[in-house]
Amino acid sequence: MKRIGFIGAGNMGGAILGGILKAKIIDKKDIIACVKSDKSVEKIKNTYDVRVTKDSREVVRNSDIVVVGVKPNIYDEVLEEIKSEIDNEKIIVTIAAGKTIESVEKIIGFDKKIVRTMPNTPALVGEGMTSISPNQNINEEELNLVKFIFDALGKSEIVDEKLIDAVIGASGSSTAYAFMFIEAIADGAVLAGMPRDKAYKFAAQGVLGAAKMVLETDKHPGELKDMVCSPGGTTIEAVKVLEENNFRGAVIKAVEACVNKSREMSK
Repeated sequence: MKRIGFIGAGNMGGAILGGILKAKIIDKKDIIACVKSDKSVEKIKNTYDVRVTKDSREVVRNSDIVVVGVKPNIYDEVLEEIKSEIDNEKIIVTIAAGKTIESVEKIIGFDKKIVRTMPNTPALVGEGMTSISPNQNINEEELNLVKFIFDALGKSEIVDEKLIDAVIGASGSSTAYAFMFIEAIADGAVLAGMPRDKAYKFAAQGVLGAAKMVLETDKHPGELKDMVCSPGGTTIEAVKVLEENNFRGAVIKAVEACVNKSREMSK
């Protein structure tokens, strides 16, 4: 396995770093991370026990694969800072919404190897979902290597970059919707008298199980829903209330808003 560097190890970069360590596909000695503050240096050292620096160029020099995980508003600045250290063999992995492959190429060079990915935070617990979009300089072996890394964090799919906005709406941001859904279910259970800690556990496991059924049974979500809705029963009563309050319509509009925002950020 090649050496991996992280420029930025916040929520998303940290989730990938933590997921890689948990999956044990790379030795700690082959990982280096760059953060900007002394406080963050200590946090990363204590949390992940990997080599840490405040020099982004040092990360590039000591890595074969570089994950650039900084915020979109400083992405270009960081790329300008490291571009002199990027040769034609290093693989640059981007994870920022709104930063196209072309926009990265314009800064570091059209001859460089770039893979645009869109992971999500469940990578930290081995249940991530990542889209992978390579540029023309990535060969099949390199693409398979990047996919191997992200498959170790959950699941991944190679997709055309033009689908990246839909990916962000469907999985990149959808964990937030799911967290809100779990919280709301738990609130309802608490209203019915269940202790808060148990309410979160019941709600979260219910959502986890439902997602697993969709992935493993190959049945349509509507069919799985119908299997739970007994005639005149409790579930169909709840579904009726959700439909009356435009539950599915609200979710679709939320995803649409997320996709549109992603498209605006890419302009």
